[in-house]
Amino acid sequence: MFVRLFLATVLVTAAMMPAAAQQAAQNQQQPPAAQAPAQQGSPVAKQPAIKSKAEMEAIQAIMNALDPKSRIEAADKLVADFPDSEWKSFALQMATISYQQLNDFENMMVYGERALEVDPDNIFVLLALANGLAQKTREFDLDKEEKLRRATELANHAIEVLKTAPRPNPRITDEQWEAAKNDFRAQAYEALGMVAMVRKDFAKAVEQFKKAIDVGTTPNAGTKVRLAAALTGAGNYNEAIVTLDDVLGDPQLNPVIRRIAEAERARAVKLRDIAAAKAKQQQQQQQQQQQQQQ
Repeated sequence: MFVRLFLATVLVTAAMMPAAAQQAAQNQQQPPAAQAPAQQGSPVAKQPAIKSKAEMEAIQAIMNALDPKSRIEAADKLVADFPDSEWKSFALQMATISYQQLNDFENMMVYGERALEVDPDNIFVLLALANGLAQKTREFDLDKEEKLRRATELANHAIEVLKTAPRPNPRITDEQWEAAKNDFRAQAYEALGMVAMVRKDFAKAVEQFKKAIDVGTTPNAGTKVRLAAALTGAGNYNEAIVTLDDVLGDPQLNPVIRRIAEAERARAVKLRDIAAAKAKQQQQQQQQQQQQQQ
């Protein structure tokens, strides 16, 4: 249908990781007594250590990269120059997301699986791969079920990890982290919905897309369009049309999504009218049969 980038993932990563790097650098330069006390709140994940100035510069190169290709090059350099770095998972994660931005599915999968070897609970990567597999798998792919099983496994694992995931950085408040986790859960449910769509299990797809919409804190018109497609597949044409009218009522709607929503609405209306005509024809035939029997 259309490609959805993980905007929430990128924004949260951008907010968290520079702060973590800065804090790690401060920790390296200051004696323990001079360090600021940790903020009160829910648990915070262990912050990765920076072991040298050169490693710090390699991390900053990833963060300061102006485009996906430069970010990938910087990530590759960190992994090559510092194979034991505690920032290796982060570097591979950023390369994975960068390949996603470039719509390079094969390399996204390669780097994503490498990242999961380092950290199997990396939420960003779990979601990137789950959604990538769900989006790219087609009905007649020879390895369809293998890819759909993997997408399901990744999405479900992300949902489990999010139940107890600590704040990635002390600068992220509990409220901010809960909002981010809800948006990540929405992405996981959306991946499960896309898996169901490929399998033509429209009732399951409707269930998962509705979960994604209900739990997400950031409204996503694309998810609603997918929900409408699932509703149409399930024969719930009127509900699909209402859903699409809600999407199309947004004056700020992305033009690409608007075109897709309009086409999906036209399809739902056409199928509804065809179904209504068939139902009317069947009713007339039944009435004729009853008259003949009388």
